Order: sequence, then C-alpha cells, then structure tokens
Amino acid sequence: MNDSSRPDPDTLLARVEREENQRRRGRLKVFFGAAAGVGKTYAMLLAAKAKRDEGVDVVVGLVETHDRPETVAVLKGLDVLPPKLVKHHGTVLREFDLDGVLKRRPSLVLVDELAHSNVAGCRHPKRWQDVEELLHAGIDVYSTLNVQHLESLNDDVSQVTGIQVKETVPDTVFEMADDVELIDLPPDELLLRLKEGKVYLPQQAERAMRNFFRKGNLIALRELSLRLTADRVDAQMQDYRENHAISDVWPVGDRILVCIGPNPIAERLVRAAKRLATSLHAHWIVAYVETPELQRLPADRRDEVLRVLRFAEQLGAETATLSGPDMSREILGFAKSRNITKIVLGKPSRRGWKRWLLGSVVDTLIVEAHNINVYLLGSPRGKGRAEQKISKEMPLTKALRPNYPWGRGKRRWLNWGWAVGMTACTSLAAWLMSGKFELANLVMVYLLGVVFMAARFGREASVLTSVLSVAAFDFLFVNPVHTFVVADVQYLVTFLIMLLVGLIISHLTSNMRSQAKVASHRERRANVLYALSEELATSRSVTEAATVAVRHIQDEFGGNSVLLFPDDDGRIVYPVDPPVPESLLNCDLSVAQWVFDHGQIAGQGTDTLPGADAVYFPMSGFRGVIGVLVLRAANLRRVFLPEQRRLLDTFISQIAQTIERVRFADEAQQTQLRMESESLRNSLLSAISHDLRTPLASIVGAASTLVEEDAQLDASDRKELSLTIYDEALRMSNLTNNILDMARLDAGQASLNRQWYLLDEIIGGTLTRMKKRLKGRAVNTKLPDELCLVRVDAVLIEQVLVNLLENACKYTQPGSPIDIVAELSAHMLKVTVADRGPGIPPGEEEKLFDKFYRVHREGTQSGVGLGLAICKAIIMAHGGVIGATNRQSGGAQFFFLLPVDEAPPQLAAEPMQDE
Repeated sequence: MNDSSRPDPDTLLARVEREENQRRRGRLKVFFGAAAGVGKTYAMLLAAKAKRDEGVDVVVGLVETHDRPETVAVLKGLDVLPPKLVKHHGTVLREFDLDGVLKRRPSLVLVDELAHSNVAGCRHPKRWQDVEELLHAGIDVYSTLNVQHLESLNDDVSQVTGIQVKETVPDTVFEMADDVELIDLPPDELLLRLKEGKVYLPQQAERAMRNFFRKGNLIALRELSLRLTADRVDAQMQDYRENHAISDVWPVGDRILVCIGPNPIAERLVRAAKRLATSLHAHWIVAYVETPELQRLPADRRDEVLRVLRFAEQLGAETATLSGPDMSREILGFAKSRNITKIVLGKPSRRGWKRWLLGSVVDTLIVEAHNINVYLLGSPRGKGRAEQKISKEMPLTKALRPNYPWGRGKRRWLNWGWAVGMTACTSLAAWLMSGKFELANLVMVYLLGVVFMAARFGREASVLTSVLSVAAFDFLFVNPVHTFVVADVQYLVTFLIMLLVGLIISHLTSNMRSQAKVASHRERRANVLYALSEELATSRSVTEAATVAVRHIQDEFGGNSVLLFPDDDGRIVYPVDPPVPESLLNCDLSVAQWVFDHGQIAGQGTDTLPGADAVYFPMSGFRGVIGVLVLRAANLRRVFLPEQRRLLDTFISQIAQTIERVRFADEAQQTQLRMESESLRNSLLSAISHDLRTPLASIVGAASTLVEEDAQLDASDRKELSLTIYDEALRMSNLTNNILDMARLDAGQASLNRQWYLLDEIIGGTLTRMKKRLKGRAVNTKLPDELCLVRVDAVLIEQVLVNLLENACKYTQPGSPIDIVAELSAHMLKVTVADRGPGIPPGEEEKLFDKFYRVHREGTQSGVGLGLAICKAIIMAHGGVIGATNRQSGGAQFFFLLPVDEAPPQLAAEPMQDE
C-alpha cells in the first residue's frame, strides 16, 4: 500500500473530535443576503413552517417583521415567545428573551438579525453571543444576516457605499454555521420593492434609495455575497473530500498552482500566472519545493526564491513552501490536496541524455497529473542573465549580501582534506587486514569510510572519498600492486561497481542527512512555537505578554526587538514598561507609524523604506493592526528565509491574539464594573426614593398642619403630630446611618475596637435600645449558664442584633414572640434570633445578605435592603459567619458564629474587708 494514500492519524483524530463536538451542539443555519428587503426573514419563516410540519418543535424567539404584510402573514401559525421588555432612556424596547428560550428548550428557535446589538442590561452585548449560548445548549437556531455586517468586509463595504456599518459579526461566527442559504434578489427588483413600500415606509424608502440603496451599491453588495457564498461552498467541498479521503481532483472551479525554483524564469512564471488567474477569476498559489539538493544551493540563489515568493504575495497569491526528496511527488500531492486544476511550470532545462537518464519533473507531472492541465512557459533567448542581474539588485538581496557565509570555499577545502584523510585511514585498516581477509572484505572497509563521510561531511566529500577509495584499492591491493595497471580485466568491473555503490551510498546518505536536518529544524520550530504559546496563554497583562514575546523573538531570531503600540490619539510611541533596548531607542517612529497605518511590512530588507536600520512588522488582530514589532536582527537571513519568515508570522499572530485577549478581558472587567456600579446606583436611587418618600410625606403633612394658623388643634393632637414628625425623622436618620455604615464597611474604613464584654450585657443593651420597637412582643432569651466573655467590638455587635431584631419585627405579625439564643462551645459562639413569621422563600437564604436585596421589592415594609448586608460585613470583619434558615416549627432564624480563639481573662477576686 502506498504510504501517501494512508490517512494522517492526527487528521483523523481531529475530525473525530470535531464531529463529536458538532453532535453535542446545536446546528446553526444562516439566511444570507446582500441587503435588507431581499426576503431573508420571509424565507426563514417558510423554512421554519416546513420543519414544524415535519414534527419539529419550532418557536419564534424574535422576528422583526418591519410591518411588512407578507412577513406578518407567514408568521401566523408559529409559536411566538414573548419578547423581553427592557427600559432604555425612558422607552421600552423589545429584546430577545434568552432565558425564556433556555427554559422552554425547543428543538429549533428563530432569532432574526444576527448582528443586532442588545440593549444594556441584557446578558450579552451582541445577539450572536445569545445564539452561541443556544447552540452550546444543544438548540438549533435559524438566523438572518446581511453581507455588510461581516467584520472582515466592513472596510470594503464602507469604501463602496460610503457608510460605516457599526453592527458587525465576527467571521468565525459565520464560518461555524452548519448551513448558509443565500437569498438573492436582483438590484432592479429590490429597488422596485423599495418604491412599492414593501421594504420601508415611503419616506424612509426614498431616503434609502438616495444613500445606501443605490443601484451601484446593490450590485457590489450582491457580488460580495455571491463570492462569499461560493467560497463557503468550496470550503465545504474541500472538507467533504478530506473526510472521505478523495484524492482525485474535482474540476468544479479553477485553481492555479505555480511552481517556481531558483532560476531566472521564476518571476516571469509568477507574472504569467497572475494574468491567467485574473482572466479566469481563479485562486492561485505559488509553491516552492525545497529538496535536499536545493538546500545545498548558495545563499544568494535561495534568497532569490524568497524574493519571488514575496513578490507573488504582493500580487495577491497564496504562497507555500514544501519540502521533500521528490519534487514531482510533493507537487502532485499538494495539488490534489488543494484541488488544483491548472499547474504552471517552466519548460524543462534538461536536454538529451540527461533528461532521458535523470528524468524531468515536467514529464512526471504530465504523466501522473490526471484531471490537471499543465501549462509550460519558456524564457526568451538571452533574457536569463539579465533577469538574474536585476533580481540581485533587489533590496532584500543587497541587505543580505554582507551576511553570506564567507568561509564556504575554506570549508570546502577542509572537507576535501577530510576525504583524503579518511581514504588514508581506510587504506591503513585494509593494509592491516590484507592477507587475512579476502579483497571483498577490504572493499567493505572502503565503503564504510564513504558512508561515514556522507553522513558527516556531505555529498562532495563522500564522492571524492569514493573516487579516492577506488584508486587506493587498485594501487595498494590489486596485482600488480603499487601501480594503476590492472592485470585481470574482471577488476575493472569491480572498480566500476565499487565506484557506483560508493556514489549511490553517498547520495542516499546525504539525502537522509538533509531530511534529518529538515525534520530537526521543524521539530525545533514546533517546540519554540509551543513554548511561546504556553507562556502567552498565562499572560494576564499587555506588559507581561510583550515581555514574553520579546524574549522568545530574540532567542529565535537574534538581535533586539520591541513592541510598539499607539497612544489614545493613534500615534505610535515608545513603551514605558518593559524598557526599550538601547539599540532600539533611536528606531524611526515615522516608519513604525507608516506600518501601523498601512498594515504592511517595511524597513531593512524590504521594498518599502529599505534605508531603515530595522525591520518593522505590523501586528494584525481581530480589530485590525494593533501595534508594530520592531526587529533589529543580527542576521537578516534568520528572518527572511521562507521557513523562518513563516515562523515569525506565526509568532506575530500568536502575540497579537494574546494582546487582544488581554485587552478584551480588561474591557470585559471594566464593563462589568461599570454595570455593577450602574446597578448599585440604580438600586440605591430606587430604594432611597421609595423609602424616603413616605417619611417625607408624613413630615411635610404633619408640619403643614402645625403651622396652619386656622387649624383647630388641641394639645393631644399637636403632641401626636410632633411625635409623627419625630418618628419619621428618626426613620430617615436610621436610613442615612445604614447607608453611611455600608459605605464605610465597603471602603474598609471601619476599624474594630475589640474589648472583653459580657454577652448578657451586649444583649441587654440591645433590648434597651429596642424597647419602644419591641413594645407588645415577648422576647425570650436563652444564654449559657456559665459566665460568657467575648472579645468583640460591642458597638458593632449590638448593631448586628438591632438590625436582626428590626428585621424580625418588620416581617412578622405585631405581638408575635422573638427568641434570642446564645450557645458557647470550645471554639465558637453562636447567637440566633428566631421569629414566628412566614419564613424565608426557598433559595433566598444567601441572597438576603446582598446589598439592596429585599424578598418583596414592593410592599408595606420600609428599608433599602442594607440592614442584613451591614450585619454580614460586621460579622465577616470579626472573622465570623452569618446565615439564615427556616425553623421547623415555622418562622425564620438568623444566626451568626464568632470564633473564640483567645482565653478570657481571669477576674481577680475582691479583697475581704475586716469587720
């Protein structure tokens, strides 16, 4: 069985995991269109009715009909869930009720307008995030989307239409859709619908046709939607071919592969392929196969390949660098995996017997590339050297020229010296074995030397060793010895076979050495990338991520580097932390600003601003370019070699994603804090306005009665009105004190004044303060029999008991008893306040101690919901715990536990007085 036909185990495992995840999550279908009014919502409702007729549980989560009669008509008959009503700036808005759908758990839910932004107060800021939660819950979703709302097309749509679309959806959300149905409508028909008032109201339609809905805009948006849908269909076809192990090419669309090498015709191949791809509107790829033979080429010729690859990227091509011992096999395998329909090559350079004996990549591809058209391009006579001369003057080549290995010639002579020395060593070993072993064994000794030289010093040294070994064997061991004359003609065959075996062994060993070297480099790059990703994953700040990134870039590429980010005005500035290396303190910020603004590489070794003394790379993320990497490399070849450049691009991508992740996390935290602050402010204002209204009204009413001159009031009436004013003012004072106490406790400004106190004195003082409030109630106390000393802040603990008793009075019937029980153990004091009221609703035990929380939001009970929260803060400051449960006999009981971690002081006995 051919190894190339075997499926990759890692690919199979990834596919199984992907299918398993898809089975657990719901399926998303997007009805996709070029603009509003093409009929996306109408088509979605028709599809939903078809599913309902099949017996599927379908509900409408939210559909925007825009009062279109045909949409309203088709909506009838479907189960529509009520929307979530949210107050926003004095108006009530309809939003998607995510919790209602999760509670209902239908099989399929319809959620219109995927790019919609939710009102503040909803769980997620974007509707597509609501859809993601539904999918994770295993619920299928139908939704609608316009092409202008895709994040990657936002700038293109703005350039075409002149309107910046603010509501966008990440491309990853669109790509994760299991099915995309294009709802297409020609621009003329859409404009006719606008004029007839089937999309917007007449005045809105007229304004829309003058701005966004111009015919040219609609044509451009339609082309974008068609192309995007076609690309998605192509991706689905590729996934299908991969999942079903289909290696044959399917000629469903043109894909062009351009194969280049280190020859003068490479640039002409790229230009010709660009013209061909433009005429066919096809996707094109430029590939370079690096064989072991090509890896031994001089650095300037390898740099020429890099320059051509970068030139192809500038023309819009996708580039790929392949590696393997057989160029034709690598090209053919890559073409089948990418469903290539056309291959563009240069004409074979081998002629005559070389082409017949050694073969040609072109001939092999023509024979084996079934269903793939092969195009050959020849070079005009006399153009090769001119093109090569021009290419050598490109900025990258000039920048790399000082870094070429100057010792190549010296190293070659050294390798040849080793070849001579190895031949001498094997000859000495064979001379020692002579007479004891047959000549065939001596030949093996020489072949062993050839293998060693091929593995250690490469092809040239091993070939020279093969030739010298044949000559030494003939001169030293073949009769007549010490001459190159051969008496027996059969030895000529022996010499020839020995030379051929030596050459073959040297060739195979050298190739194996080159492949092992490539595999080692790949493994090292994978380990480096893994180490970077692992450290970036644990970064919690931009500074930490930048420090990790700079360290790894310097370790891998050498030199110095720094990450530059824009300030609030969008101007690139030096970072404060981490510090900038001294060698980069004078880097040109104007070049960095240009790179940031244009999103293109510039600086040393590039075609843009090549006079700079460093290379400037844009760091692109989800929101565009977020910063600039400045790299002053010790050797530019470590940066611009194809495999190294791809590694650096991966580094930059990982760094940009990490920085955006950290920033998103910071923004989410800040948003959460703002939401909590806003919620706290709203709760405070609502509570204060609710609870101050009643006492203020009572005070105003009583005071106005007292000041009226014609009021007929006796002394008892005046006293009653005065008491009313006093009681209500006392309520307002208690409310204000609670708010101030809570603010002081939250800020950590309340200090504990711990002293030793008798527990019965604290409880007695509390009952004295609450005497008027507890009038008509029986308070049953049960305290430990022994003397109970506790080291607490008596004022604060008394406040806890006061709040608990007030809470019991507030939520129980007048005259019902209240129990206070204290229990002392070896390490803990437990105090319980129990009532005979209605108890605590299930699940509310923990929420009772939250700020501004009340079981009954609207009712006759006053208060802002701070009493129990203050109790919790005081007890926690003492290192204790507070809680609430229901009594078995009915009612609620609140308890707090205080640690007893110190032995109470011994009371000195009073001296006896003499009588």
